[in-house]
Amino acid sequence: MTMHALQKTKQPLSFFTESVIDFNAVNFWLQKFNPLWSSNQALAKVVHKEFAADDMVSLTLQVNRHFKFGEAGQHHPIFVTVNGVRYERTYSLTQLDHQHVLLSVKKVEAGKVSTWLTEQAKAGDILEFGIPFGDMTVPMDKPLVLLAAGSGITPMYSLLKSLNQNNQLNAQPIQLMYWVKHYEDAAFKAIFEQWAEINPNFSVQIFYTQEADHDARLNEAHAAEIADLEESAVFACGPSGFSGKAEELFAQTAQVFKSEAFSMSLAQTDDIGFVNVTLTQSNKVVSIPKGQSILAGLEQQNLKPTHGCRMGICNKCVCNKAEGATKNLLNGAQNSEPGNALKICVNSAQSDLVIDL
Repeated sequence: MTMHALQKTKQPLSFFTESVIDFNAVNFWLQKFNPLWSSNQALAKVVHKEFAADDMVSLTLQVNRHFKFGEAGQHHPIFVTVNGVRYERTYSLTQLDHQHVLLSVKKVEAGKVSTWLTEQAKAGDILEFGIPFGDMTVPMDKPLVLLAAGSGITPMYSLLKSLNQNNQLNAQPIQLMYWVKHYEDAAFKAIFEQWAEINPNFSVQIFYTQEADHDARLNEAHAAEIADLEESAVFACGPSGFSGKAEELFAQTAQVFKSEAFSMSLAQTDDIGFVNVTLTQSNKVVSIPKGQSILAGLEQQNLKPTHGCRMGICNKCVCNKAEGATKNLLNGAQNSEPGNALKICVNSAQSDLVIDL
């Protein structure tokens, strides 16, 4: 009898809670009072915008209480709505203080989100964020070599700024090697040079690959310049070709090597034809082209696999490959072993596949 009475007492409250806690509705009314208020969303407001380099802007963002600060060098998913379509992209942020972060974005040709952020985003605009991820964080006990190309400088800037704020920039040998096309493409140049001037253990070299008196792209000669390489941690970030070259030069020689590619300059491929992909969870068989990512092929079949960065970094699209052969579109590596984890955003099918989707 007591249990029955208690149950009857709880039912109206339960009904009220389920009826009222519609997060979308709550957020709508909260944001009428303050655009950063939310019951569950990590939001940030653009409070300042400036150019960091040619076609590259830095947005200073004020974050709300739901925003999760990542470690320096990690990446954040960012959700942006452009012309009514919601997109997710991944960027590295730099923490400025306990309420502000810096988002630096370089415009990418035909890039919907990067174009919107560089050309249209303005003070007062609101951005939504996901949970930070990535393991390119500073090892405190090793010499550090940072290799960056283009907008791959943003996680390196985040790492260096964090070290500088903690008075650790001179605690270990740190070398930054930074490749850009032209003089005006070098972001944060004055800051790097200032840090190098006051911290003897920190050095910076900037290479300009498309000026009249141009510098060489990353190669064996640059690797030979690095002292104590076998004791060092080497981090590389840039286009896939740059990251692939860094892996070739340093993966077997450095004590620690980590790399990230922020764009897919695809490996050469002459793949033609179609393959069948069996989706074990969906109980479907679809036909997709061999020469493009599995993710793109599945999307063309009106399927919507979970994904995030589309660059092979965030691991949201990873699934188990039970059977079949694949090729990595970033470096050309092939894999025909069964039972492997497969990033469908940066791998193409080379044979019929069975995957756990």
